[in-house]
Amino acid sequence: MKKMYLLAGLSLLAAPLFAQRTLIHCGNLLDGVSNNLQPQMTVVVEGNKITAVQKGYTTPAGQDRVLDMKSKTVLPGLIDMHVHLESQTRRGGAIDGFTKNQADIAYQAAQYAKTTLMAGFTTVRDLGGSGVNVSLRNAINAGLVDGPRVLTVGKSIATTGGHADPTNGYRKDLMGDPGPMEGVINGPEDARKAVRQRYKDGSDLIKITATGGVLSNAKDGSGAQFTEEEVKAVVDAAKDYGFPVAAHAHGAEGMKRAIRAGVQTIEHGTLMDDEAIELFKKHGTYYVPTIIAGKTAADSARHFGYYPALVTPKALAIGPKIQATFAKAYKAGVKIAFGTDAGVYIHGYNAKEFEYMVEAGMPPIEAIKAALMTNAKLLGMDAQIGSIETGKMADIIAVAENPIQNIKTLQTVQFVMKDGKVYKQ
Repeated sequence: MKKMYLLAGLSLLAAPLFAQRTLIHCGNLLDGVSNNLQPQMTVVVEGNKITAVQKGYTTPAGQDRVLDMKSKTVLPGLIDMHVHLESQTRRGGAIDGFTKNQADIAYQAAQYAKTTLMAGFTTVRDLGGSGVNVSLRNAINAGLVDGPRVLTVGKSIATTGGHADPTNGYRKDLMGDPGPMEGVINGPEDARKAVRQRYKDGSDLIKITATGGVLSNAKDGSGAQFTEEEVKAVVDAAKDYGFPVAAHAHGAEGMKRAIRAGVQTIEHGTLMDDEAIELFKKHGTYYVPTIIAGKTAADSARHFGYYPALVTPKALAIGPKIQATFAKAYKAGVKIAFGTDAGVYIHGYNAKEFEYMVEAGMPPIEAIKAALMTNAKLLGMDAQIGSIETGKMADIIAVAENPIQNIKTLQTVQFVMKDGKVYKQ
């Protein structure tokens, strides 16, 4: 009997005595659905969910907690479709692959994840690392590390010698012959095996490097590096496992092959031509421009010794072109998703991309919504994130000014709530 009473007492202690609500009093609310700000609104949060969005400043009752954002603009947590949480640009960083252990990478990735969350990005798509990114996602989900909600490809899929072949630039006795397990394929059978390996590793989606890249230690930065049959094999295998496919692509031919094969997004898209633009529109493929990455790579390349000798001319040639490509694609009616390639620039500056998108001719509200419901739909999470609506996850941020009038205010986020928990106030 005594034991039974003890267990009952413990149960009472474990149960909440009341259901506490959090009332966020918003000076202005940009809910991610409307194009206009709504003044003097209250967002009601219970647990990790938004349970009401009310006009006026709701009067607290009982144990309600009030967060006073009456001088702020409140909006949904932002979503970045292209980050690399394992790494960050630095002079001479090419040596890191030989000097850093996975534990070193994991510790720095945890810091980059927290920085990203504090910048107001509550969900990100990690498009390539060593596999530490899978463990980072799991640690964030378990509450061991502060960071955004992460969906990750684990390791990108490349062809031998292509962008994301992890042994590019190594001396011959270290190169070896990486295969599908390491994310390197040659032919449709390898392609299918690489996708299945990513599934086994715990990835959420697939990324291929359809063309050469800027920062890989290899000469070509734009040529096609997958056959169309290889891309099709990746896409078909990915469908079996419920994986969308993202394709890194600078050059037009590799881009076109990837679009025709059925990828969901093209990343960078620097040298797209008119034919590629028409294919984007015909297939409904989304373009993730990463303007900030191009500008940063070009700026960094101007500093002697920042990149290896093979990388520097590619960064100088390709990096400055992305903003103009974005402007052309947007004006032509290509669907735009928001993504930045964080890690190519210093983490935490993701919102600078908004400024560059607006400079290139995209209205501020469209740029913002590209990082909200557009991205949420692409992730298949539009019922959960991307807007401030009843029933959705409580991912909420606040800035000092009206971002429709001053897009730069998004670069200084003053309040961050993710999944109902306040991380920055």
